[in-house]
Amino acid sequence: MALTRRAAIVALAGVLVVFVYPLHGYMLLIVEGALVLAIVADLALAGSVRSLRVSRYGDTARRLDEVSEVGVLIVNTGGRRVRGVLRDAWPPSAQASPARRPINVGAGDRRRFPTTIRPRRRTELQAGRITVRSFGPLGLAARQGSHHVPWSLRVLPAFPSRRYLPEKLAKLRILDGRTAARVRGQGTEFDSLRDYVEGDDARSIDWRATARRSAVVVRTWRPERDRRIVLVLDTGRTSAARIGAAPRLDAALDAALLLGTLASRAGDRVDLIAVDSAPRLLSSRSRTHGDPLSGLLEAMAGLHPRLVETDGRQLVAEVLRRVKQRALIVLFTTLDEAAITEGLLPVLPSLTRKHVVMVASVADPQVLAMVGVHDDSRTVYDAAAAERTTAAHRRVTALLRQLDVEVVDAGPADFASKVSDAYLALKAAGRL
Repeated sequence: MALTRRAAIVALAGVLVVFVYPLHGYMLLIVEGALVLAIVADLALAGSVRSLRVSRYGDTARRLDEVSEVGVLIVNTGGRRVRGVLRDAWPPSAQASPARRPINVGAGDRRRFPTTIRPRRRTELQAGRITVRSFGPLGLAARQGSHHVPWSLRVLPAFPSRRYLPEKLAKLRILDGRTAARVRGQGTEFDSLRDYVEGDDARSIDWRATARRSAVVVRTWRPERDRRIVLVLDTGRTSAARIGAAPRLDAALDAALLLGTLASRAGDRVDLIAVDSAPRLLSSRSRTHGDPLSGLLEAMAGLHPRLVETDGRQLVAEVLRRVKQRALIVLFTTLDEAAITEGLLPVLPSLTRKHVVMVASVADPQVLAMVGVHDDSRTVYDAAAAERTTAAHRRVTALLRQLDVEVVDAGPADFASKVSDAYLALKAAGRL
């Protein structure tokens, strides 16, 4: 039971009547008795909350940048109309609207009440209780009851870089030979011979054909298919650093989604591994099993940074244990000097001996903006710190490239595009 604001106003008016017409104390009893009787009658005439059959309908999974709708379906199996208020409880991060709404469901009727959800972060949203207040005809009191109707909404990564997908697929079609274009490289699927031009790799020269023609001839290759791509996500403490409005990990997930979708369309097998102090997520997505994008989205949905140090030895050991054939290993991490030189660099050669390795790091645009700004004493110190950071990144990049590691270091705006371009470049060169 719940009393309404109208009941409080009526009670206040009754107090004024008692002061004006006390009647030796009897007026208080009269007013109180009348109010109690009115409340009891109102409750008796109100529609039954227990007679309502409540269920949910709507989305069970949605991307972060999409609006979700999860509604409440109410069926009134009672004999009286239910007029009142419905409250659909969701966590604050769901930004559900409207949280409260009026309802008017006649006897035997069914009504749908949609709720719009705009989540602020990736998570598994669990719906709370549905509470209904049914008011009587006088509006003095209401019956109240709650219904526990479980429902979960899985908030998937936003994937804003999907706008690049048509462009990357067009480049991929060129590499796959679906147009007249051909590319040269050190692949294993021979395509044709052509005359040598300045800039060609000397390793592609066909010496027998050169001797027959008395002119230097090089081989060209078709990009290979059915390669294996392993996306390794560093979910340690460095992935929690905020780049703009989101953690570094979110930019890595976006780039991994674009690359994974592109590689799957190319016929490559895509695996996903998340590692910090221990392996957290192990997902294998073959090119033959359903939609690659939906599979990657589902696998990444519950992935969040952890404030622990990433174990480089554990990361490399896990990759070597799970990946036996030659593959492209794309490690989404940071170019933090301490993390790379102490944790990853000592064990990286065991990975590069067998696999092609790419390290992809999101650069902080705020740090890049501070370099070279010397307006006052504060900006001078900021510029010095930013320059020190970028110099450390250059040293780390040089060390990685000495080990024949591809390095992608770009801001969040074009990070995903640069990673996919690096993959296409490796494919064009026949290195996969």
